[in-house]
Amino acid sequence: MLEVSPGTLVHLNFAIRLTDGSLIDSNMDKDPVKFEVGDGSLLFGFEKQLFGMRAGEVATFPISAEDGFGEHNPENIQKIGVDQFDDVEPEVGMIMGFSDPAQGEVPGVICEIDDQYVSVDFNHPLAGRDLEFEVKIHSVEPAQSH
Repeated sequence: MLEVSPGTLVHLNFAIRLTDGSLIDSNMDKDPVKFEVGDGSLLFGFEKQLFGMRAGEVATFPISAEDGFGEHNPENIQKIGVDQFDDVEPEVGMIMGFSDPAQGEVPGVICEIDDQYVSVDFNHPLAGRDLEFEVKIHSVEPAQSH
């Protein structure tokens, strides 16, 4: 039986939880998803936990913040002048889309507001959080060369 490794196509179900058990995302009650190992659709920190697994196996792994969505980076919090928010009244906790010339539309969370500036956190919402990754492998097959 083929093991999950670079160059394989994997069909799986998954669940991602915070360490307190809070569910972040899951497709356990849906059809399996498929991905090619190394294609970038799954973060490497999650992907490497699957190496060596075979069809029919189920496992739960801890994923450190570093191996998941990265550590929280204070440099990803930017101050934007309140005058830049003409169309909407920003509120703490609000998620907004911002235009970035290099990346297109990027989400940011409003984390602080004062008379002059709105502080926006552009870190991934799960940055700095340790996670738990549960998987059920349905099939592992050689990936088709493109």
